[in-house]
Amino acid sequence: MGRSVISLTEAAVDRIKDIMKTKNACGILIGIKKGGCAGMEYTITLAKEKMHDADAVEINGAHVFIARDAILFLLGTQIDYEVTTLRSGFIFNNPNQISACGCGESVEIRPASQNKLNKIYENH
Repeated sequence: MGRSVISLTEAAVDRIKDIMKTKNACGILIGIKKGGCAGMEYTITLAKEKMHDADAVEINGAHVFIARDAILFLLGTQIDYEVTTLRSGFIFNNPNQISACGCGESVEIRPASQNKLNKIYENH
C-alpha cells in the first residue's frame, strides 16, 4: 500500500466526513499562507467540487485536497481533530514545523526535500 502526503486520525476522518455531508462538499482543501507572527498559517476551506489543481488524498471516505504549493510543507503531517472545553478544531502534527507562535495560530515550517516527496509518489 502506498503512502500519502498526509495522514488522518480517526477523529479527523469522522469530522471531514461530517463536513462533507452537512456542508454538501466534496471534501476540504488544505493549504498554507504567509501570515501571523511566526510567518505561516495553515488554511482549511471547503472543496465544493473536485480540485484538479491539488493533490487528492482519500482516507476511509474522507476527501482531502492539498494545495500544490503546500505539499512540501505538509509532507508527513498527521491531521487530528480535537474537541476541548474551550475550542474544537483540526490539529496539524507536522514534522516540518520548526516553531509556533504563543497563540498557536501561526507556525514556522521548513519544506521537506524533493527527494522525500519523490519517495511518496514512487509508491502510488
